[in-house]
Amino acid sequence: MSTEAVRHKIAPAAPLEKRVWWLLGSLYTTQSVALMFFMGAFVAILLEQGAAMERISMIYLVGMVWPLKFLWSPLVDRFQLSRHGHYRGWLILMQAGMVLTLLVLATLDVARDFDTIYALCLLIAVLSATQDIAVDGLACRVLPEAQRGVGNGLQISGGLLGNLLGAGAVLIVYRHVGWAGSMGILAAVTSVSLLQLLAYREPRWPVSESSTLAFVARLWTFWRQPGARRWLALVLLYTVSSSLAYALITPMLLAQGSSLARIGWVVNVFGSIVGGVAAMLSGWLIYRLGRRRALILAAMIQVLGIGAIALPLLASASESTPVVAVGLYFFCYNPAAVVLATLMMDHVSPDSPATDYSVQFSLNQFFALGMIAAGAALLVPLGHAGVLVLAALLALLAVGLAVSYREPAKHPGSAALEPTLARGAA
Repeated sequence: MSTEAVRHKIAPAAPLEKRVWWLLGSLYTTQSVALMFFMGAFVAILLEQGAAMERISMIYLVGMVWPLKFLWSPLVDRFQLSRHGHYRGWLILMQAGMVLTLLVLATLDVARDFDTIYALCLLIAVLSATQDIAVDGLACRVLPEAQRGVGNGLQISGGLLGNLLGAGAVLIVYRHVGWAGSMGILAAVTSVSLLQLLAYREPRWPVSESSTLAFVARLWTFWRQPGARRWLALVLLYTVSSSLAYALITPMLLAQGSSLARIGWVVNVFGSIVGGVAAMLSGWLIYRLGRRRALILAAMIQVLGIGAIALPLLASASESTPVVAVGLYFFCYNPAAVVLATLMMDHVSPDSPATDYSVQFSLNQFFALGMIAAGAALLVPLGHAGVLVLAALLALLAVGLAVSYREPAKHPGSAALEPTLARGAA
């Protein structure tokens, strides 16, 4: 990761086929639809039924599967499950597994079969996390350098859309279609990507001669490269201020007298829509400005998002102020998430793209989840204002890290990213 002269713009690349864009967008959306239902809507359903908090906390633990996905990411890079595409085989298996699991869940009863439902929730989390490893590996390979910003804008907006559909829309129709109907809807949405995968032929990539042990060792040798410490600091700290501020949103809305339903609409629906728009705009921004300029600008915009959370704390705040604050938060946070994800792709090796991306993403997610928990814990001793000041200081630190960042030299093995077969018949 030695430094090089700043590149303000990236040379245009051949446009990616539209069907590949649609496939990536679909995969990044459907990977989280079912998981977000269980992490959001299912919790609300259990609370309404008077479930014990022990059960609720068990559901939240399901979300910890994703930060652990780096542990098995080398297997996805190392083993090809189908002769019709390295990552395509993994994606078909995981997508089909999610659809079948949801169909099994449709036959169960929420009150009577909680233990079985919980076990299948864990299975959904493992399948979706493995799907994410594979789609990240595929994206790192198929996206030209100039289009990675747009691709990661699609990734972030797809995750937000999955949250909107799974935690928002399906919960809204739950009263009308019930548990079985909701599982059927989730299975139908998830199967869209499966049908696209069956029609897609992945390019043939050069086969790595590395051993399985070498792929596993990549989990720590990645961080032993030149410049890794500075990059690690950016991965851990660049978006940590927004994670800390996120812990304030629900308490802030509750303090304003918002119901759980209204919080769902404001955060999961409105926030997801605004964040998705910001993510797509950010991908275009990276293409226009270049990596480093976009990194600095996104860090500055993130400071504004932190400041927006302070609006409801003002004495003159109106009833609509929290909604405006949430919208500004999501709009100002997602550019930083898109830029960071794009730079993560720039740091991967052509031999282990899924592993390299996962080990970066997992560390970022671990730290982010930890800061959300820390923000909630600090609310009592510091209060809303104290946590907000701490978040603002961390946001300013991110600006400093962005200013000091230098782009990595192109990986010496980058040529290996070129497929031996540029296009295959569907």
